[in-house]
Amino acid sequence: MPELTDIVGGREIVVVANRLPVDRVVETDGTASWRTSPGGLVTAMEPVVRELGCLWVGWSGGADEDLPPFEAEGMRLVPVPLSGDDLEGYYEGFANGTLWPLYHDVIAQPGFHREWWESYERVNRRFAEVVAHEAPRDAIVWVHDYQLQLVPALLRALRPDLTIAFFLHIPFPARPLFAQLPWRREIVEGLLGADVVGFQREQDAASFRAAAERYADALAHGNLLRLSAEDDDPSRSVLAQEFPISIDADAFAALATRPEVRRRAEEIREELGNPRTVLLGVDRLDYTKGIRHRLKAFAELLDEGEVTVGEAALVQVASPSRERVAAYRRLREEVERTVGRINGEHGSIAHTPVVYLHQGFSREEMAALYLAADVLVVTALRDGMNLVAKEYVACRSDELGVLVLSEFTGAADELRRALLVNPHDIEGMKAAFLRAIHMPEKEQQRRMRGLRAVVQGNDVRHWAENFLRASSSMAEQRAAADTSETGAGADSPATGPILLSASMEGSLRRFATAPELIVACDFDGTLAPIVSHPGDARIIERSQRALSILQQAPGVHVVLISGRSVEDLLATGIDTDGWIVSGSHGIELVGLAPLATADPGAAGPRGAAARFGTPLSPEESDGISALGRRLARIFGREPGVRLEPKPFGIAVHTRQVRDEERSDDILDAATRIGAEAGYEARNGKRVREFSARLSDKGSALGHIRSRLPDAPVLFLGDDVTDEDVFRTLEVDDLGVKVGAGDTAARARIADPEAVSAVLARLAELRTGIVIGSEPTE
Repeated sequence: MPELTDIVGGREIVVVANRLPVDRVVETDGTASWRTSPGGLVTAMEPVVRELGCLWVGWSGGADEDLPPFEAEGMRLVPVPLSGDDLEGYYEGFANGTLWPLYHDVIAQPGFHREWWESYERVNRRFAEVVAHEAPRDAIVWVHDYQLQLVPALLRALRPDLTIAFFLHIPFPARPLFAQLPWRREIVEGLLGADVVGFQREQDAASFRAAAERYADALAHGNLLRLSAEDDDPSRSVLAQEFPISIDADAFAALATRPEVRRRAEEIREELGNPRTVLLGVDRLDYTKGIRHRLKAFAELLDEGEVTVGEAALVQVASPSRERVAAYRRLREEVERTVGRINGEHGSIAHTPVVYLHQGFSREEMAALYLAADVLVVTALRDGMNLVAKEYVACRSDELGVLVLSEFTGAADELRRALLVNPHDIEGMKAAFLRAIHMPEKEQQRRMRGLRAVVQGNDVRHWAENFLRASSSMAEQRAAADTSETGAGADSPATGPILLSASMEGSLRRFATAPELIVACDFDGTLAPIVSHPGDARIIERSQRALSILQQAPGVHVVLISGRSVEDLLATGIDTDGWIVSGSHGIELVGLAPLATADPGAAGPRGAAARFGTPLSPEESDGISALGRRLARIFGREPGVRLEPKPFGIAVHTRQVRDEERSDDILDAATRIGAEAGYEARNGKRVREFSARLSDKGSALGHIRSRLPDAPVLFLGDDVTDEDVFRTLEVDDLGVKVGAGDTAARARIADPEAVSAVLARLAELRTGIVIGSEPTE
C-alpha cells in the first residue's frame, strides 16, 4: 500500500470545510475543551490527517466568535468567524435553503434570494482570504462541499502557487435543474478555479461537465475540461470526475467484534422484545432521506397483516438536523405524527411497531444497532453516497443481514447485491421489505459476502489515495506546463522525449521491484495508433521492443487483451512470442500455461493456438449467421461500414463513416437489430459487437490472473471496452487510460507514443536495458 506522503510528493495539505473537525465541550465546572467531531467528513479525512497532519480551516460552530488558531489531534486549526447574520444568509439561507434542495432534485422547493447569495459570496471570500494567508507555499488545498463552491476561483486569484482540489459530497444536479439557479455561471466558474473537482457518482461529474461547457465555455475532453486563456491567465485543464467516498471498513469491523458492543446488540434486541426481525433506519432528519416513504410502506404492511407486531419492529434513528430551518421543523412534526399514528393503531403494551429515536449516538452504539438489525433500510430519495449502508455492511462479519438500498444513492452504484428499491414505488418497497424479512440465511450470506468484498476493497483509504493522486498529478502537469512556457508556444507540438509524471514514475518503480508482475495492454489505440483501415494498424516499434524485453525478464508476464480475434492480431505483424494473448474480448485465449493446481483442460499449453471454451453449438452458429445476414442486408451497401466476422460473433465498424452523426445512427440501429435477435451489443469506439458467448476483457484478465502467480497488474487501454478491466483492478494494480474519455482508471496518458514511453521506462527499471525512442542497430 503506497504511503500518502509519496503520493502527494511532500506537499503539505490544507483542508477547508464549513466546520472545523472538533466540537467544544463545556464541563460542569465551566472549563471548555475540544473533542473530535463524529461527522462523516472528519471520519473520511482521518487517514489523511493521521499520516500527513494538516492545516484545517473552518467555522468553530459558534456565532460571533473570533478565535485564534489552535492545535488539536495533530492538526493546526484555523477558525473562520461567522456572525449570526452570516449563518442566517450563507448557511441556513443559500447553502441549505437554495443549494441543498436544488442539488437534491428539488424534493423541496429552493428559495432564490439575492441577499442569501450576497451572504454566500461574502463568506466564501472570507474563507479564501484566510486560506490564502495561512497556506504554505505549493500546498494542496482540499476544499469540501457545497457551502464553499466559490472558494477555488477566489483562492486561485489570491494564491496561484497552490494546487486546489474540491470535493462535492452531495449530488450535482442535472443541467435542466441547475439552470434554474440565477447564479449558475458564478458557481461553475467558482468550481473551475480548482485543478480537480471530485464527485460521488459519474452522473454528477457528467452533469457538471455539461454545465461547465454551457455556462463557462469550457471544452470537455472525457473527464478533462479545457479552459481557454484569458488576459494574463494561461489556458489550463481541470479534471472533473467521480471519486466515490467510503468508510474505514477495518475500523468498523473491529468495533463490531468488541465484546461490549456485541453485548449491547443483544440488549437492544431484548429491549425490543426479541422480535424475529429488526429493521433499522439511520438518517439525519432530512426530507431527502425518504423517511416518510419508509414509514408509509411499513405501515401498509402492518395494515395488510403481512407484518405482525411482535414479530417485526422498525427502529428509526433520526438525528437532529438544521432545526432552525422551517422545512426541517415541519418534517419533524410530520414524522412524529406518523410514528404516533402507527404505534397507536398497531402497538400494544408489550410491543411497539416503530421505535423512533430523535437523537444522535456514539459510534459504539451505532455498531451495536447495526449488529442488532436483521435488515438495514436506506430509502433516500437522492443521496450523494450514504455511508450508513457501508457501515452496516462493514459491521456484519457474520455475513448475515440484508441491505435494502435506494437506487438513488451513490452507494447503489457499488453495492449491487443489496435489494435495490425505488422509494417512490411504495408497492415495490413493501415487496423488498418482505423479501428481506423472509430471506434465507444462505442467500443473506451470499449477498453480504459480495457487499463486504466491495466495501473492504474500496475503503476510505482507497478514496483518499485516489483523490490525492489525481490532485498531485494535476499539480505536476501544471508545473510542467509552467516550465514549458519558456520554450515552445502553447499551440506548438511537443518535441523530444515524453516526460512521465512523478506519480507514474513512482508506480513504475514499485512495479519494477515486484517479485511477480503482469503487464497487460490493449492493442488498437494503445500499442498501435488508431488508423482508418484496421488492417493497417501496427504496434509502435518501441512498445514492441519494451514488451519483448519485459517478457524475457524473470517474473514478468506480458498479456495482450484485445477485441480483435487472435488471427486478426497476428496478421498485423505483432510479435507475441511468449505472451499471453486474449482475443475477441476474452473468448479466445492463447499462450496461457496453467498452474500445476489448475485444470489442465482449461487452456492449451503455452504457445498453443487454442481457444478458451467450447466451439459454438449448431444453434449458436445458426443464430449468429442469421444476424450476420440481416446486418449485411441492411448495412452491406452503406459507405464506410464494415462487417467483421468474429470467432463467436460479428462486429459492425463505422470508423470510415465520415459523418459522426450518421455513424451513431448506424450503430444505434445495429444495436436494436441485435437486441431483436436476442444479442446484447458490446460498445467500442465506433463499433458494436454481438457475440454468442458473453465475455469481456475484465473477466478475461480475471481468468488469466487466476492461472498465474499472485502479482500486481499494470494495464493500459484506451477503449470503452477496457473499462471492464479498469473496474476489476485492485488497490495494488494500476490502470492507465490512454487518451480522452470517461474512465475508472487511476492514471491517464496522452496517446500510444506515451504508452511506449511508459513501457520503455518500466523495462529500463526492471532490466537495466535502455530503449530509446529510435530503433537501435
